[in-house]
Amino acid sequence: MGLLTMDRVHSGGKKQGRQEADNWFVKMAGLGMWELGLTGLKVTSIGYGSSPLGNAYGYVAEEDAIASVHEAARLGIKYFDVAPSYGDTLAETVLGKALKTMPIPRESYVVSTKCGRYGGGATTEISFDFSAERVTRSVDESLARLKLDYLDIIFCHDIEFASLDQILNETIPALQAVKESGKVRHIGISGLPLKIFRYVLDRAPEGAVEVVLSYAHHSLNDTSLLELLPYLKSKGVGLINASPLSLGLLTEKGTPHWHPAPLEIKTICAQAAKACKEQGKSIAKLAVQYALRNRNLITTLIGMPSVAEVRENVRIAIEAEHGTLDIDEELLQQVEQILQPVKNKTWPSGLLENN
Repeated sequence: MGLLTMDRVHSGGKKQGRQEADNWFVKMAGLGMWELGLTGLKVTSIGYGSSPLGNAYGYVAEEDAIASVHEAARLGIKYFDVAPSYGDTLAETVLGKALKTMPIPRESYVVSTKCGRYGGGATTEISFDFSAERVTRSVDESLARLKLDYLDIIFCHDIEFASLDQILNETIPALQAVKESGKVRHIGISGLPLKIFRYVLDRAPEGAVEVVLSYAHHSLNDTSLLELLPYLKSKGVGLINASPLSLGLLTEKGTPHWHPAPLEIKTICAQAAKACKEQGKSIAKLAVQYALRNRNLITTLIGMPSVAEVRENVRIAIEAEHGTLDIDEELLQQVEQILQPVKNKTWPSGLLENN
């Protein structure tokens, strides 16, 4: 999803430019680490989102994907997220190849994947199965693809597509059994409608669900996630913010063909992107800056399937942590004004009763 690129350098100065950039990262002392809820896990303010590795936003060469994962690790990113439905297991497979040759030890970083949502390839439809048997088997399949002995977090993926009572009474108990086996350290839930999190957390046994992953609700066009923060804190539940580019809405390239947003949101977001482009600026960069400068959010997942994107996004994250973020406030105000008609508007996802 991240469509940021480093400033171009002339071919003769590429090596020097890379060295200067490396010196900057060393000087700034890298990314900080924060505890994720009560899990005991420590994550960086920026996490590596792997959906682009499943070609969700266009083709990504395997060697480029692996290089981007290794660069992320080298520059201090300590959280990597994926799912079996990202390209019908392609993203997990590619990430697994990268993890096998990581430049940092396994115990130093966090890996999460998901269960319950499957398919998502070029020729496979999305399907959902949150049965105890399927999610139990799903963990083993993901571990094999990722070439890992354990998962730090397993998420029930997009639970709004299922009966939330099934999630509570069947899926989570099954994952608790998997957790007891040592294959999983922590259990989480993910989805789009914010109401689903309260429903599950209010009914699940205390400590059963330790992490929530919410996407497209803390971005330039939608900040409704902030209303949930006090509740999650009261529950001791860690929060992972994902997709500050709203699944491609906030990019110059625009939305992929599968994007579920209504035409009004797509049109107005495209107008905001155009306004940025006319001033020689990137709405994607502005969106990442906007998301990362809010330090109430422990970590934000961003797709960045190239070395250049990783370096630019890590730079933004470090600047945000140090309070030196060079965000164009005038442009930000202009973009927010353009987006005002669709502020906090979203789209339906999953079963009607879960929206």
